[in-house]
Amino acid sequence: MRKIGIMADSHSGILKKEAEELDIHVLPMPFYLNGELFQEDLNFSRKGFYEKLREGADVSTSQPSPQEVMEMWDEMLSSYEQILYIPLSSSLSGSCMTASALSQEPKYDNKVFVVDNGRVSTPLHRSILDAIDLVEDGYTAQQIKDILEASREKTVIYVGLSTLEYLKKGGRINATTALAANLLNIKPVMKFGTGKLDIFQKCRGIKKSRKAMLDAMHNELETTFKKEYEAGKIYLMAASSSTSEVTADWISQIRESFPGMDVMCDDLSLGLSCHIGPDGLGIGCSLCSTMARISSTVPPRPR
Repeated sequence: MRKIGIMADSHSGILKKEAEELDIHVLPMPFYLNGELFQEDLNFSRKGFYEKLREGADVSTSQPSPQEVMEMWDEMLSSYEQILYIPLSSSLSGSCMTASALSQEPKYDNKVFVVDNGRVSTPLHRSILDAIDLVEDGYTAQQIKDILEASREKTVIYVGLSTLEYLKKGGRINATTALAANLLNIKPVMKFGTGKLDIFQKCRGIKKSRKAMLDAMHNELETTFKKEYEAGKIYLMAASSSTSEVTADWISQIRESFPGMDVMCDDLSLGLSCHIGPDGLGIGCSLCSTMARISSTVPPRPR
């Protein structure tokens, strides 16, 4: 039996093919489309989801049932001694808190470790890749959980919206404000830190929206993340709910603005897309887990 298995949910951007390559398990997250229940990458593709968004479909997210979560745990525990489950941030979904509560049941004691490090979309994807590296380095499940959660506050995402329709649907703005903004070509930039999603800046047009996001990220690296950035311990990331052509142009613009930095890009998670809508573009950064590991007082488990 193997020591530690890693489990994620599809909000990480990791779909079935990559999960098989990484040798991890991914729980498909449910969502409603015009009142009908689907599961990401199981009976509905991400591409199809974005197409429906552009057509104006009514979409909302949901949580997997406790039974679905435990069934995957039970299946994994037939092959692994312990499980690291790294779901969507508890600030965006109750599924993480539900899983944490389930993990306290006696049958999962010291067997299932639920990580809540405040990540979503590409930063969550990156955390899972870091967890894989930490398992290979010989750390225990509890140590990896502690390391990942130690960097909880060290992440930020800026997302530029193409429409305010989904903010209106979510109750963040009223119909009059949304209508006026659309008439004036206002493209708001949202900021997701640890715990909440808020409007950061209102811009006239996509071009100014992109510039606002790039300027904001430069400021983050020069202030909030200055120490980690200068030490080369920051991941730079992009995300998109737009077309492949627009996404490629956005990545190129980021690389030009941050020369020498690698850029990891994913489609925006469905959880964020339900709030943001189609044709959104994002940029974010987070602390490399090795930085948290260096500052950790817990040594790796001897092999």
